[in-house]
Amino acid sequence: MELQPHGASRWEIPRTGGMLVPGVVFASDTLIAQARKDRALDQVANVAHLPGIVGASYAMPDIHWGYGFPIGGVAATDVKRGGVVSPGGVGFDIGCGVRLLSSPLTEADFARYGNRVMARLDTRIPRGTGEGGIADPGLLDEILEHGARAVLDAGYGTEADLDRCEERGTSTGARPDLLSSKARQRGAVQLGSLGSGNHFLEIQVVDEIHDAAAAEAFGLRLGTLTVMIHCGSRGLGHQTCQDHLKTMDAAMARHDIQIPDRQLACVPVESSEGRSYLGAMAAAANFSWANRHLLAHEAREAFASVLGTRPRNLGLNLVFDVAHNLAKLETHTVGGEERLLCVHRKGATRAFGPGHPDIPVDLRAVGQPVLVPGSMGTASWVMRGVANNPAFDSSAHGAGRLMSRGAARRHSTGAQVRREMEQAGIAIRSGSAKLLAEEAPYAYKDVDEVASVCEAAGLAARVARLRPLGVVKA
Repeated sequence: MELQPHGASRWEIPRTGGMLVPGVVFASDTLIAQARKDRALDQVANVAHLPGIVGASYAMPDIHWGYGFPIGGVAATDVKRGGVVSPGGVGFDIGCGVRLLSSPLTEADFARYGNRVMARLDTRIPRGTGEGGIADPGLLDEILEHGARAVLDAGYGTEADLDRCEERGTSTGARPDLLSSKARQRGAVQLGSLGSGNHFLEIQVVDEIHDAAAAEAFGLRLGTLTVMIHCGSRGLGHQTCQDHLKTMDAAMARHDIQIPDRQLACVPVESSEGRSYLGAMAAAANFSWANRHLLAHEAREAFASVLGTRPRNLGLNLVFDVAHNLAKLETHTVGGEERLLCVHRKGATRAFGPGHPDIPVDLRAVGQPVLVPGSMGTASWVMRGVANNPAFDSSAHGAGRLMSRGAARRHSTGAQVRREMEQAGIAIRSGSAKLLAEEAPYAYKDVDEVASVCEAAGLAARVARLRPLGVVKA
């Protein structure tokens, strides 16, 4: 794969063959060398073939191989000029994202109460690959239609939680009637659960502040605790992706679409199949918004029960909730013209800069919070959106895998990983030794370098670094 450097943090894949736009990868020398080791760069070039794509096929610094699109891939297609939507540009875990809570509690408080809080979280947070959830399955229909608003109305969380959530926790245009019965069945028994893989609930401490004004606006203070939750739409989203991939694969010939990889199955946004996918995707995303909202409620309940107070008295306030697996209709300037685009972000986070009307009013002066979790046992970053983002207001979503799951298991056992984390002062609650090995810190890229490249490339600016104290996983 030919790569041409354009400055210290940008690389370009020139147009060849049927590519309609170039590929652009934001990376340091180290990160680009790591990206060359799998097929992710080929996927960047393949995405550049999508009908209606504009600008470039972008890849964030955490790029690694995925289904169709690379994880860390961003592509925008022109809706009114034949632009397509591709489920591979969203991923199987529709609406997967990160929710961050701030608190006035300190690391000293965790030293005093942490073991009890972790034990309470261990019992309150359903997780794993199978069934198990918090909420009444009878809420499912309302949640698919209204997202986090539905669980708030059912008595979970506070109105302020919606104020600090992307789209206020409700994806518009949801069509629950377009979900298959199998997708509904899978979701009904998993509502309010963490899942497995790289999903987690983590207690952290703010150990660095890089932007004092933004940190103050976000409610982050040096030495205070945060709670970060990373999860998505569970089996409901996975099944929805599968269902619509099958439909689009059959429809491409009818729309005269040819692509270099069948995993990039796509249809025009304005086709019946395209509208159906976007409606089903929004319903699955609503499950995801609600899922993280419920888990935040359980985290507050766990802290409150240990500290002997009411959840509303804890000061565990939502910093932000942002998804990193969605396709969204947004207006952007292309060639000096405002155009309606379908922006695919797969393993990439929306990152609107200061002044954008879709940012909560109290954060508009500093920009949207951008949440970049690290690997289990390493730091995470809170960043903020900046003006003139070069990739349709997108930024990295995490550290990004460096090793396959199999390679990670061969490197060390889960028992070894647990021991090393505990020696580093990180409390771990996980029932699966295999998963601990797969998700070990060495299996991921350096999140500090990913954050630095995001800043150097003008994707987002660093605000605060969060160090883990306790991790809850499957």
